[in-house]
Amino acid sequence: MKTYVVFGGSRGIGSSLVSVLLRDGHNVVNISRKESDENHANLSNFSLDVLDKDWNSLPDLTEIHGLAYCPGSIDLKPLRRVKVEDMEEAMGINLYGALKAIQWAYPVMRKTPNASVVLFSTVAVSQGMPFHSVVASAKGAVEGFTKSLAAEFAPKIRVNCIAPSLTDTELAGDLLRDDKRREASAERHPLKRIGQREDIAHAAQYLLGEESSWVTGQVLHVDGGMSSIRV
Repeated sequence: MKTYVVFGGSRGIGSSLVSVLLRDGHNVVNISRKESDENHANLSNFSLDVLDKDWNSLPDLTEIHGLAYCPGSIDLKPLRRVKVEDMEEAMGINLYGALKAIQWAYPVMRKTPNASVVLFSTVAVSQGMPFHSVVASAKGAVEGFTKSLAAEFAPKIRVNCIAPSLTDTELAGDLLRDDKRREASAERHPLKRIGQREDIAHAAQYLLGEESSWVTGQVLHVDGGMSSIRV
């Protein structure tokens, strides 16, 4: 049994990852704005908004085998409407929160053999998409952060990143709010379907576990083929 920390494990991809890790028999610590819907003896919940300045409520853990930082944002708008505050908030959620989470966990993780960190990007970093300047900028920074930390932490801690395409979560609700939008989104992907949160959660499970023990510094595209092929 291992101990995994999931930031943002109360909804979306993070929630699915919590469920997967619990089914595998691990201890899971969910650090999120609200408690996970899961009711399990191996699950602990701690309340935190990653945009808060005060992170003193984080628990003292004696072991952390893996950390997944799942909070994210989707702020789509034309450049003429983008404000500096929009960029600052996106960076706060996606990058600065990840920085603080890893700084908190590092003293424990560095003592754990083959510990693993998983971060999250977006297909919009590798594929230029209109109206994505805010989120693509923040997630592009996350990809650079991933590779830098992978180099810095090797060989003790592996650091990888997952770059999904549009996934059926609460965060993407406005983009998938009716059948017409869902069908159009599915059609844009070579595999002709929208990503499900379980698709991404299983990829994160792999990167956190022993099966990926020779994988670090990678950006794994789980995107229905969007970033690499055209059909």
